[in-house]
Amino acid sequence: MRADQNAALTGLLDELGWKHGQFARAINSAGTRAGLRLKYDESSVSHWLNDGTLPRRKTQDLILVVLARGLGRPVTAVEAGFATTSAVATDADTLTGLAELGRADMDPSRRALMGVAGLYAATMAIPGWQEATSRSKLIRANPHTRIGMREVEAVTAMTEQVSALDDQFGGRFARPMAAAFLVNTIVPYLHAEATDEVRAAMLSAASDHCYLTGYMAMDERLDGLADRYYAKALELAAAAGDRLTFCTTLRGMSVMHGDLGDGATALRLADDASSASPQASPRMRAFLAGQQAHAASIVGDRAVALQRIAEAEASMEKAESQAKAFGSYDPSALNYHISQVRYELGDLNGSIRSMEESHRLREPIFRRTRVRYGAMLAERKFEAGRIEEACVEWHRALDDFPLVQSARCHDRIDAMLAMTGPFHRNTHVRELRQRATEQAR
Repeated sequence: MRADQNAALTGLLDELGWKHGQFARAINSAGTRAGLRLKYDESSVSHWLNDGTLPRRKTQDLILVVLARGLGRPVTAVEAGFATTSAVATDADTLTGLAELGRADMDPSRRALMGVAGLYAATMAIPGWQEATSRSKLIRANPHTRIGMREVEAVTAMTEQVSALDDQFGGRFARPMAAAFLVNTIVPYLHAEATDEVRAAMLSAASDHCYLTGYMAMDERLDGLADRYYAKALELAAAAGDRLTFCTTLRGMSVMHGDLGDGATALRLADDASSASPQASPRMRAFLAGQQAHAASIVGDRAVALQRIAEAEASMEKAESQAKAFGSYDPSALNYHISQVRYELGDLNGSIRSMEESHRLREPIFRRTRVRYGAMLAERKFEAGRIEEACVEWHRALDDFPLVQSARCHDRIDAMLAMTGPFHRNTHVRELRQRATEQAR
């Protein structure tokens, strides 16, 4: 094989058993899902394989997605012959990678590619505490700028404001400002000189902001983008010595994979989160155990699911006797987890009761949660044959739906339309579907 031929990519196509035309069609299809109009054909693939031509960077990203989906494992740029090991290593710096991630997120065309990658590629390698700590040693300070606790407080306040907007209006509304603040303010602060105390506090605040930005990307169903933000949050938390945010981020990743139906990965990440926080407070313990229970129920491990949910209930009882911070894990969130566990284990009526209790206890400010979980409650009542009650719940969700920019909320409305289709002759269902169709336009 000539030096200008791409032996690595040829080998991957041979492993898949794909012809050039099949490969080109798969890339075009992935591009369509990412909002791109591509027209690659057999000759394009032949150029990549035989004459040293490299695909455009955006196309390389798509090719890695297509290969990962076909092979059922991650494929790197090096493995596909698009980069050398040394070229990839230059991206290892935590802050350089963070800045590039934020800038890519601010570019709508690159954001689409980063989002679709998470839907089809295998799970990213998630760093453990020690590995993340070692990565953080690459962070270097800028001797010409200095920050203090005032800057840390500003980052924390901004994150809290964005979080409040996210709760009320959804990730699509709030995340663009979070990404811009990350690139234009947080990254320069992380490069600045500071005392050890201030530096640790800024790293922790930055980690929390990254976690929130990843959560909002997940809410938009940009799962690959969310994974990247979460990975950076882990590195920053480790650099700060902040185990709380580290394990919170792992738990967030577990939630995302559970939502995608990947119970095994969700359970592994939930267990990793619990292991990373051995000295957790009772409320934190409930927060972690509730997700462990849900993940275990997804994979059908009844014994572990019931054990973990019992641990969560016991920890919550202890936590409720202590001071509570607004927005922290509370009885409403616990009842949501109980509902999810009961549903996954086949107790439909029990799951309905727990979801109703979760609704009763929830603070009114959490509008997106009210839409999503209200729609889930309606789905379960509909499944139980309680059609009129289900329609009432769906109408309540639709009351708030126009105010929330959330792909996950849209998913629930799409699910309602699919579920109720065969019952369109029912008066209550017909009125509901008409209203939902008008709002979803």
